[in-house]
Amino acid sequence: MKAGQPVRPGLSRRAFLTLPLAATVTAACRQGAPQVLESDAGSLERAAVGLFGAARYDLDLSDVIFRGMQELGVDVRGRSVLLKPNLVEYEDGQAINTHPMVVVGAAEAMRRAGASRVTVGEGPGHRRDIEYLLGSTGLYDHLRELRLEFVDLNHDDVTEVATGSQLTGLRTLALPRTVLAADVVVSLPKLKTHHWAGLTCSMKNFFGVVPGAVYGWPKNILHMRGIEASILDIVATVRPALTIVDGIVGMEGDGPIMGRARPVGFLAMGTDLPAVDATCARAIGLDPDKVPYLWGAGQSLGIIDERRIEQRGEPLSRFQTRFDLIESWRDSRLPT
Repeated sequence: MKAGQPVRPGLSRRAFLTLPLAATVTAACRQGAPQVLESDAGSLERAAVGLFGAARYDLDLSDVIFRGMQELGVDVRGRSVLLKPNLVEYEDGQAINTHPMVVVGAAEAMRRAGASRVTVGEGPGHRRDIEYLLGSTGLYDHLRELRLEFVDLNHDDVTEVATGSQLTGLRTLALPRTVLAADVVVSLPKLKTHHWAGLTCSMKNFFGVVPGAVYGWPKNILHMRGIEASILDIVATVRPALTIVDGIVGMEGDGPIMGRARPVGFLAMGTDLPAVDATCARAIGLDPDKVPYLWGAGQSLGIIDERRIEQRGEPLSRFQTRFDLIESWRDSRLPT
């Protein structure tokens, strides 16, 4: 292998198919399927995904998100909500992190919808200095203005809980008390390519709830166990209830850090995270069946079959494009 050549570690689609006791693993994943809020999204036989147009960050994103929650029938009244954005690294002008205005919009929408408490939490795997990230991205000022508590999940108190599936071989995960205490855990990812996983979106975002103080940087134990398997184990255990994807400006090329900004113009929302991620993959020209963790999620955690996804808001065709991909992922494109 040439120096610097991207590597795709973890479970391939073929590896999923040949895992010993695959039926037992799948059953365990189903028992830990993502929690669905009271909504009209339906059972696991179908899933609703909303794409809501938003061309700029200076729009009233709280209204877009609130209307999206209504469209999807999401009810957070009287519930404590944890918002989990994606904060990785800071480079001026780069689309690396969830934009602060998406975090602000989500927090205001949750409060408007009657949430009893809204907290923001993240445990970056790359940049350990969370104060630097909050300050350089501008998120700190917004949190202070809205009087929102922020929790560094890398250093929160933890509790060992049984994994919802055991694709990594880990029987338990150490999870922050803030995550476990929340009634509703919301993923707020940035839509990006990923040089190892293909796509980083709602599910991959949950690497940031596993504390670096326990699992190392950049969550080394999980990387050694396989990225795809780790994604599925974490999501099956945390059981996030909702995702709001920052697809206003995404990242193409060598994501999740070294790629280029690419305007897309939407917020994607849904209670079935595999369905949302599969829809986002199609929006940028990736075939979900050729992204191993998405294929695995479709077998155990939710829906990726386009025929079983009910589109809400705007049609997918309005936003579909073809992101630039590094060479190792170009055979995973949707056909033209």
